[in-house]
Amino acid sequence: MREQYDFSKMKGVRNPYRKLLKKPITIRLDGTTISYFKGLADELGMPYQHLINLYLRDCAINQKKLALKWAS
Repeated sequence: MREQYDFSKMKGVRNPYRKLLKKPITIRLDGTTISYFKGLADELGMPYQHLINLYLRDCAINQKKLALKWAS
């Protein structure tokens, strides 16, 4: 192994996985929703943010629609 390497002639390469990386966002959730996912995540041994992401991804893949009925 060399002590120094010359990278000055090296060409840059774009990250092919860039579109697959997660993006940080801010979202407002009520306390009961957070508690539910935290409890479920503890049972499964995973971070609750990851569990919420998995749930939302499943909703997107299966194109689940929320049935909202407003009181009149």
